[in-house]
Amino acid sequence: MNIIARIHTDLPTKFGLPRQSGLVDELEGLIVFEPKYRDPEALRGIEGFSHLWLIWEFSEAKRDSWSPTVRPPRLGGNKRMGVFATRSPFRPNPIGLSCVTLLGIEKTKDSGLALRVGGADLMDGTPILDIKPYLPIADCRPEATGGFAAEKAGYSVQVVFPDEELEKIPESKRDALKAILSQDPRPAYQDDPERIYGFPYAGAEVRFRVENGVLFVTEVEI
Repeated sequence: MNIIARIHTDLPTKFGLPRQSGLVDELEGLIVFEPKYRDPEALRGIEGFSHLWLIWEFSEAKRDSWSPTVRPPRLGGNKRMGVFATRSPFRPNPIGLSCVTLLGIEKTKDSGLALRVGGADLMDGTPILDIKPYLPIADCRPEATGGFAAEKAGYSVQVVFPDEELEKIPESKRDALKAILSQDPRPAYQDDPERIYGFPYAGAEVRFRVENGVLFVTEVEI
């Protein structure tokens, strides 16, 4: 396998990442190709597609061994499911799959053409192994069922974000941050209303707590 590109996002750590692609469309990323794959011909025709599949590497979840069962966070972290029935990063092969929106093709100063995408669930610097177009005629299955993952579908929390703290975040990145917070980044098995959580975002540290379905941003540290 060759790394063809890396994606750059505003989330440098795993905590805070959307749990699946497409949950936070406002979260943008820039896919920058490795020197070997910067031939513009490789992107010919890609502008005709609205969405792309990204095949990528769980670069921060590599292990020498594997387990046939894992603990999905959305089930509280205590119930085990078969690894192939989950999207856990801890797999025999550390490969991820994400569907993203193609927002545009950008010409960078030093790295050739890059892809601007939306709705990614990847941390900054994640290696990309391949890119394929999303085909509605083949990839869309409206009748599909979601198994145990559907039990938490649509879950979100109300976000209370003080204006004086929100103003510390660049205006163009505020909607994405609020959408990330509304997904409740906490592990599902933690429910301490006094506990302060935090994660880095766009050069800032965002701290919050959650009580009775409401997420309160307590501080944004620059």
